[in-house]
Amino acid sequence: MSLFNPSLTQVREFFVGTFGRYERSEALDPMGKLAIKWILKHPEYFALLRDPDATRAEFTVASGQTNPFLHLSMHLSIEEQLSIDSPRGIRAIFDKLATKKGEHEAHHVMMESLGQIIWESQRAGRPPDQERYLELLTLRSE
Repeated sequence: MSLFNPSLTQVREFFVGTFGRYERSEALDPMGKLAIKWILKHPEYFALLRDPDATRAEFTVASGQTNPFLHLSMHLSIEEQLSIDSPRGIRAIFDKLATKKGEHEAHHVMMESLGQIIWESQRAGRPPDQERYLELLTLRSE
């Protein structure tokens, strides 16, 4: 699997495979260890992740379903941002949020901002605005 541009199926197979390896007490690589940290915080996804057919499931806003693969992927994206403090200053904002709300809820607040920035970027046909992202996070951390 390409780490930089995985297909939808590869992402889904990664999460299903990681959870399967965890449940069989098999060794996990560093990315798998990070993923399992977030999978375990979402027991509502366990049944889905045990189902090999889940990689072909459809999740639509109209159906009111949250896409668990997107949700877990966003947790990993935020972990990466925090690990390299990119955009610069995001780590300090996260620390402030986590102090107030806890790590998991802080991630969810950040996901809201990240989702908004991605939506705005796609709608405008331009790259994501990192300054706007930090502004939203700062507002939500106050």
